[in-house]
Amino acid sequence: MARRWKFTAPLVLVFLESIYEEALCFELKRRDISFEKQVEVSIKYKGQAVRKGRLDLLIDKKLVVELKTVENFAPIHQAQVISYLKATDLNLGLLINFKVSLLKNGIKRVILSS
Repeated sequence: MARRWKFTAPLVLVFLESIYEEALCFELKRRDISFEKQVEVSIKYKGQAVRKGRLDLLIDKKLVVELKTVENFAPIHQAQVISYLKATDLNLGLLINFKVSLLKNGIKRVILSS
């Protein structure tokens, strides 16, 4: 599933994450890539659901995507993706920061190893 994403020009300014989410959803639809947005997941503590979380995108029921518009990723951002991976029983996520001059520099792959 190697695909090149051309996702740049019109949104060169920094907007809210929700605007980038809508633009990314537009591109996914355009390419007929299956996805869900704002997916509610149960957060568990010792096997008991204690709260609901909401991940930005779930692509093809296999890839968790968390979107950010921050100066730099902080450890909490990666921890958030890892938490969503655990909650969904998946092992691959992307953390995407749109507050960069070149999008490829704002993408971090997160793998949950067992």
